[in-house]
Amino acid sequence: QVQLVESGGGLVQTGGSLRLSCAASGRTVAMGWFRQVPGKEREFVTAITWSDRSTYYADSVKGRFTISRDNAKNTVYLQMNSLKPEDTAVYYCALKTRGLVLANVLAVGAHYDYWGQGTQVTVSS
Repeated sequence: QVQLVESGGGLVQTGGSLRLSCAASGRTVAMGWFRQVPGKEREFVTAITWSDRSTYYADSVKGRFTISRDNAKNTVYLQMNSLKPEDTAVYYCALKTRGLVLANVLAVGAHYDYWGQGTQVTVSS
């Protein structure tokens, strides 16, 4: 049974930083982060492939967020800098166990097989 355990959310002021972690068990070809606010659809944030560490970012977070992974720990990290109030959301990590790892595939939540429980990130203005 695959499990994803997220941590690192919280409250931060505009311009501040947070780091989210997601520890996974099981086969992995890619992991991603998505976010969602009430009343809106889930939004792709970033993804990383396991084979060659290719990374992909939504335009809204490019230059501010960085995704990385630790193979030995099977853990993915999301470093979020220069946070803005519009980054406020519940952040979910997701794991893809097989299949294509192209950018347009990784940006779609339906292509992931497992999801974390979500962690709240709140950026105050």
